[in-house]
Amino acid sequence: MASVEEDFPRGGTAKKSTESKIVVQRTEVDNLFQSNEDAEAKKRKVVAKDEGKKIKKQKVEKGDGLTLNAAAKCVEILHVMNVKEGMLMLGCVKEVTDFEVTVGLPCGMQGYLSIKNICDSYAKLLSEQLDSADTEDYCSLPQLFYPGMVFRCVVAKLDVARGGSLSIQLSVNPKLVNKALASGSLKAGMVLSGCVESVEDHGYIVDIGINGSKAFLPKKAAKDEPNNLEELKVGQYVTCNVEEVKNDGRVVRLSVSPPTLAQACATSEQGWNLSNLLPGLLVKAKIQKVTKHGLILDFLSSFSGQVDCLHVEPEQASSYTKGAEVRACVLYVEPSSRLVGLSLRSYLVLPGKSIDPSPAGEDRRGEVVKDCKMTAMHHMSGAVLELPDKTLAFVHRNHLKESNEQANENRLMAMSEHTCRILDFSPMDQIHFASLRKSMIEKPFFRYHDLKAGQIVEGKVSVLLNHGMVVHLSDHIKGLVPRTHLSDIVLKNPEKKYTEGMKVKCRVLSVDAEAKKLFLTRKKALIESSLPLFLSFADARPGRVSHGYIVCIKDFGCIVRFYNNVKGLVPLKELSSEPIICPEDVFYVGQVLKAKVLQCNPDKAKMVMSFKATGEGDTEGAANPQFDCEVGKTLEAKVLKKLINGLEVAILPDEIHAVLPTMHLSDHISNCPLLWESLKEGDNISNLVCVNKNNMNINLTKKPTVRWALEEGVVAKDFSEITVGMQLIGWIKNIMSYGVFVEFPYGLFGLAPTSAMSDRFITDVMNAFQVGQTVVAKVTNLDEAKRRFLVTLKISEVMTPGGDAQTRLINALKERRAVTDMMALRDNGDLCQQLAALSVGQKLKLTVDTVKDTGVTFTSHEVVGATILATKHHVMGVNLTPGVKATAVILHIDMLSTCVHVSVLSKLVGKKKLLTEGSKHTAVVQHIDKDLTVISLDDTAQLTVIQTSSHLNEIALAESQRLRVGMSLAVEIVETSCQEMQGLPLVSWQRTAPKRQRTASENQMGSKGHRFGEIVRGTVRTVKPTSIQVTLEGGGTGCVHVSEVVDVATVCHGCFPTSLVKVGSVVAARVIGGRDVASHRFLPFSHPKFTYSISELTLIPSKLDDGADFKPVTTKEKLNSFKVGEEMTCFVSKFNPERKSLEITIDPSISGTVELLAMITDPKDASHPEKLYKLGQAVSARVVEVNFKPQRLVLSLTGVHELEKGSVALGMVTNIQPHVGLLVKLPFGGMGTVAVTDLADAYRSNPLDGYSKDQLLRCFLLENENGKWRLSLRPSRLNSQQAKPAKDPEVLSVDTLKAGQIIRGYVKSVKEQGVFIRLSGSITGRAQLQQSTKYYVRTHNVISEHLPANTLLTTKIVSIDREEELVNLSLLPVDTGKPDILPESLGLPLRLIGEEKKKHDMERKKKKRTLPESEQKSAEAQVPKKKKKKTKKAQTDDDSGVEVYFREEEDDEEEPKADSAKQVAHSSAGPSRLQVAAGFSWDVGLSSLKPASAAQEGDSSDGEDQDGSGKPQKKSRHELEQEKKAAEKALVQREAELMDPSLRPEDSATFERLLLGSPSSSLLWLQYMAHHLQATQIEQARAVAERALKTISFREEQEKLNVWVALLNLENMYGTDESLKKVFERALQFCEPMPVYQQLADIYAKSDKLKEAEGLYKTMVKRFRQNKAVWLSYGTFLLQQGQSDAASALLQRALKSLPSKESVDVIGKFAQLEFRYGDAERGRAMFDKVLTSYPKRTDLWSVFIDLMVKHASQKEVRALFDRVIHLSVSVKKIKFFFKRYLEYEKKHGTPQSIQAVKEKAVEYVEAKGTEAAS
Repeated sequence: MASVEEDFPRGGTAKKSTESKIVVQRTEVDNLFQSNEDAEAKKRKVVAKDEGKKIKKQKVEKGDGLTLNAAAKCVEILHVMNVKEGMLMLGCVKEVTDFEVTVGLPCGMQGYLSIKNICDSYAKLLSEQLDSADTEDYCSLPQLFYPGMVFRCVVAKLDVARGGSLSIQLSVNPKLVNKALASGSLKAGMVLSGCVESVEDHGYIVDIGINGSKAFLPKKAAKDEPNNLEELKVGQYVTCNVEEVKNDGRVVRLSVSPPTLAQACATSEQGWNLSNLLPGLLVKAKIQKVTKHGLILDFLSSFSGQVDCLHVEPEQASSYTKGAEVRACVLYVEPSSRLVGLSLRSYLVLPGKSIDPSPAGEDRRGEVVKDCKMTAMHHMSGAVLELPDKTLAFVHRNHLKESNEQANENRLMAMSEHTCRILDFSPMDQIHFASLRKSMIEKPFFRYHDLKAGQIVEGKVSVLLNHGMVVHLSDHIKGLVPRTHLSDIVLKNPEKKYTEGMKVKCRVLSVDAEAKKLFLTRKKALIESSLPLFLSFADARPGRVSHGYIVCIKDFGCIVRFYNNVKGLVPLKELSSEPIICPEDVFYVGQVLKAKVLQCNPDKAKMVMSFKATGEGDTEGAANPQFDCEVGKTLEAKVLKKLINGLEVAILPDEIHAVLPTMHLSDHISNCPLLWESLKEGDNISNLVCVNKNNMNINLTKKPTVRWALEEGVVAKDFSEITVGMQLIGWIKNIMSYGVFVEFPYGLFGLAPTSAMSDRFITDVMNAFQVGQTVVAKVTNLDEAKRRFLVTLKISEVMTPGGDAQTRLINALKERRAVTDMMALRDNGDLCQQLAALSVGQKLKLTVDTVKDTGVTFTSHEVVGATILATKHHVMGVNLTPGVKATAVILHIDMLSTCVHVSVLSKLVGKKKLLTEGSKHTAVVQHIDKDLTVISLDDTAQLTVIQTSSHLNEIALAESQRLRVGMSLAVEIVETSCQEMQGLPLVSWQRTAPKRQRTASENQMGSKGHRFGEIVRGTVRTVKPTSIQVTLEGGGTGCVHVSEVVDVATVCHGCFPTSLVKVGSVVAARVIGGRDVASHRFLPFSHPKFTYSISELTLIPSKLDDGADFKPVTTKEKLNSFKVGEEMTCFVSKFNPERKSLEITIDPSISGTVELLAMITDPKDASHPEKLYKLGQAVSARVVEVNFKPQRLVLSLTGVHELEKGSVALGMVTNIQPHVGLLVKLPFGGMGTVAVTDLADAYRSNPLDGYSKDQLLRCFLLENENGKWRLSLRPSRLNSQQAKPAKDPEVLSVDTLKAGQIIRGYVKSVKEQGVFIRLSGSITGRAQLQQSTKYYVRTHNVISEHLPANTLLTTKIVSIDREEELVNLSLLPVDTGKPDILPESLGLPLRLIGEEKKKHDMERKKKKRTLPESEQKSAEAQVPKKKKKKTKKAQTDDDSGVEVYFREEEDDEEEPKADSAKQVAHSSAGPSRLQVAAGFSWDVGLSSLKPASAAQEGDSSDGEDQDGSGKPQKKSRHELEQEKKAAEKALVQREAELMDPSLRPEDSATFERLLLGSPSSSLLWLQYMAHHLQATQIEQARAVAERALKTISFREEQEKLNVWVALLNLENMYGTDESLKKVFERALQFCEPMPVYQQLADIYAKSDKLKEAEGLYKTMVKRFRQNKAVWLSYGTFLLQQGQSDAASALLQRALKSLPSKESVDVIGKFAQLEFRYGDAERGRAMFDKVLTSYPKRTDLWSVFIDLMVKHASQKEVRALFDRVIHLSVSVKKIKFFFKRYLEYEKKHGTPQSIQAVKEKAVEYVEAKGTEAAS
């Protein structure tokens, strides 16, 4: 067998000897594999014998010494440890730089190809170029190699990198790659690789690395090279096919035809053997063996190769069988061990396929992916993971575990979910490589892309260079700290401050992820800066202040740099308030200074700043970063200030200042001043859109048309997006004599010349348009050089919106109505409200007031105070005199001037006649109000409103062409009563003048429109998922909704109906409505006579039938028809990523929403739910909710529409509460809770770990209790068929429990009554303290410290009270078989039971008598040995264990020891929680006890000194025993001292030891600070405080606050104002602000910093004005300072700010403060005033009496008592006051006064009669 192995070395086993060692180690560690290994070993012995026989028979000698290789024992991937120099591989280019190519190698490895290792001719060319300046013939690496290029390479060298990892250096030099080939072995058909050696006239000489061979590639053949369209260059790598071999291989002709190369298979006739086999060759192979880890193949008839798990074709993995023939590609060849790796992947084997160097989609390197499943484990290779998006990733075996741990593959496979970090993408394997190492996953920075400028990072110093310091943030990420950034000042000897390996904190200055360049700073001023960071020029808004550093100093000023190369100039005049002549004398490069932005132009990247103006800067940006106000974003804002030409507003919620010009309040210029007038400071405005933002301000608009354009994307964001013919919505910005400038969103401007302004001739250019008028513009001309463009506003050339006029009319009326309502609401007067109640067309009873030539004025009882006016036109033919009563109809109401225009014409006042839709009338203009005109219809006495202009672009007409009162118009009724117009009819109109040609704008309802129900034909223009655009034959466009393509009843769920229609096809359709061009809103079906320019069509055959009953149905009627629970077919319209909701459309007018939880049933789909539903897809939905106000339709796609008991639903975790469990949001607005006992079938410790907020879970609905569901996550509930038997079954009721049963549960709480254990969601058991632990504990606090909530315990049921449903439990080890709940290390005494307890009681009685000496010894001997051991300090023990020693001491010492034991026991409950007062003082006089042993040693040494004779005296046995006892007592005393928390430690070591036991005790930390402060070690005290803040748990809010207060005290006493301010600002971020403010105010007050205290209090009462305590605290402070008047003023402010219900209490408190600190007389007056108004407030009477007893005379007190006892309150309260009166007289009065009180009481009782007696 040995000879066989030598002659035929096996591929894969004859590697390094270390490999076998690794296997041995695995078998020793992992028993799971041991049996398998042994079994395999036995099989291998049998197989090996047979193989040996076969191999011997096959052994053949050929001419060139052909050598065979044996099949590998176990197929595994190629590991980097097995890579050797000289190994041949196939590689793929990943990245190319100027001097190096990064190459992806098989099995996820990576190599590097240096510019030196291309070929000899290229190296020679490079050396020549170095000597000469001519680089004409030189080609850089990026010109020779491209990402995705596949080539053969050889391992030239293995370097060891700095971190110890191997770096593979590659070469493509043909002399190394084709080293094994000789000229004689060349055959036609071989595929070789080479490099171009020289370029000749007719072709290229190619270096193929074979001595004695010249290879020539003709230029004609080279033209077929696919990736080199130009001529080949020297050094270029080519893969060639040998066409012809001449002269025994001395001359070779090559070709590079791709088809030939792709199909060229290596054959045995070409002479390939194991010594000259090359990677990249295609071979035909036969499968010899199929294993679960890969395949073993036979190829070229004699050789064996392996296909690892990464290179088996995934789609065909299951179909491979032994003996099958496959086509394979050689991946790598290891010449020494004859190991050949092959690939069956299609991209390497199939012709025409290429390798993608990067994965499809985004770059995922560095991404941490959760919820991955392990699909396969390949022994000795690694594991395959399936990511949530179904893509695969491979985890190398080294990354299955930490580097210092042993692997446990079975445990990993058993885990249901894994979290991994994607390391890289391997192009050769076309798979991501990932890591399961926790250390790798938790790395904050994996790539340079993870770092952001301004970020605070920590790293280790790597090396100090002349130009700076290199800092490693992780193994692969390093950054440079430039020399000027090593410190705030320039360091002359940085090596003294920084040493290699030292940890440092830095801030990122800039990062270039692609170039892997990272710059850091160590400047403390930059690292600790709390000012906003300028990461881009957009951050540098004028007025903001930030820290920057000087990079350059010139005569004209300093250049200051910030982050990401943002820099600005500080001119000479802005350097300082003092004149500076030479800046270099004052400033230095690298200096950090505050700079304020004066001007900033982000487009040009220029900024002007100031040093001297930094005091006025806007620094709050640090806390509130700039609001990202995107152009086009819908916003809400609050009016801050009314300007002359607009409003200054604050965008909510971040209150970013912006400007809303008056002209942008409406599309109607006449409405803009009305809206401006009605808005007041503090009003909120909704539906605003940002149209432009620059470095100075943000501009908003409320124009509906512009808002629509931005929402629909009908805008150009940049000049580059503008094209000729594009139509844009804008507004008139400026009017010049040569034309008008039109402004568009995103700050673009276009010019409309005079000739392009209108279809008419314009006589007066300046008055044709109004500034601010909304227009539709079409781009006609572009000047890209000057970035200018021209537009036309001609109505004939721009889009004519069909329903646009009606929409704008309704918008105008809505805006006017809003103004009316706002003014009526704001003005409490009757007049505004009376005017608001009026409407056009309403009739009024009036009285004539005055009659003039111009018209008549009236008065009315209905509208008192308004001017009611009728022009002469409206009183024509009516005889009116003052005082006459008349009936009039309202034409117009002007709210601003409180004027009502009326008419008394009989034809208008008469009875109204009914109108019919579609009827035509002649109308007469009755009143004109700028944009709106009131008209009357024939003799119907009906009035309505029309829009004066019928198009946005309409110019101001000449006087003769304008509408005039009395003019006739032709109108058609569209709707008889329009709700939006307050019941007035909606009409379309045109002028009746026959001579004038109508304009295109007036012709909007002309022949091009189509009516409801009309059948039309058209050509399909575009097909989108949710709609089809059709060009109609008669002109105009139509739109087909996805629901109107085919009959909904025939639609298959999952299909796309619009895909059935092809672009260009001719279709017949029927008009079912139309779309508003301005808003694209589907116009209601209720206008059948109205003609639409954009028609809504249907293609459904059943609706095209002329005989079909085709009636319009309104949206409301449709919504009414929907029933909850109804199933319907809908279509996916849009996915909203912010809300994670799906918008569903049912028909053109109705859409619904589907929430995330009603969209999916599997939590795995939650990350990308939009992938499940494509736009336009038909889905089946159920109706969940139908609302009309607001119009809302809620649907569900999961097949259910309500929650039912016993069903499974998807839920989202909203909160995690240890005492409750999980709070879960359910579909359809439901909420539920999951108790900790319902989380799993097998309980685990820390049950809530692994759950996070917003996590999605499948929940079982147990029952609904008061609107909340009780849920379960148990697998036995969720999937009862497949679930395993529950380890901890559900406890449904007490009846299922039995006494003696062992059951597990979670600790609910620990109280005096015992330990309460949650057995299920509704059942809680109790273990009494004596049933909880075998140790004796005095209080339950000991147990509660060791049993936090949700601790998992095993218990035994002792008894069950089924009536009361009480379960008594035992936690004792004898019952549960588990360890005691308290650790033995606490040293607690055992609880005595049974006979031992009786015996102990007897001994206690005996010990009361004096014992003889001999019995004392025996008593000592009975002390257990373990009790003599030194007991450890208990953290929070009440029963300290010290008592054990004292129970068995001598009689004469029993009493004092027992007392001391009690003291220890009472004080040993650990450091108590500290309530730190404002003053910074700690008790210094804590008892410091000297250890007894030390004292004894001191005495003995003194004794020896005094004793003259130094001879050792022999001690008697009695003396030895006494010494032994004394030593034991000393030990006990020392331990008692250590356990006494009231002892003040005396050194840092003791503090550190105590803090290990109680890390969250603020008392210890504060004592530690005091310890340092006594030694005046201020910095050390600060450091301790900072440690405390990091160490104390965030849940211990009071403890943290104590430390913050101490730190504030420290900074107040020893620090500066700046340091105190910084600590205060930090404390506000981490604590509740109110207590921090209060503590600092107290600190200021106690340290006599009265000015600062007062300033702080002023801030507090502004910030916490609703908090009563703040006002009282401020009042106390003022009165203590003697400022009574200020306190009185403060009280008035407090009463205004606080709710009225608090007023009485606040006055009472201030009155008490006056008694204590101020004027008692004033306090008395305040009480009198309050109690006069509220006489029944007996609590205030009682306080008043107490204060008067202390501060007033007896006469005044008696008078007060007399007032109180005559109050009309309950008898019980009067009795109380009588008792107090009597007590007062007994203490201060005489017998006569006492008798007088009693007589008054008797009189009261008699007066009250029986009521008082009872």
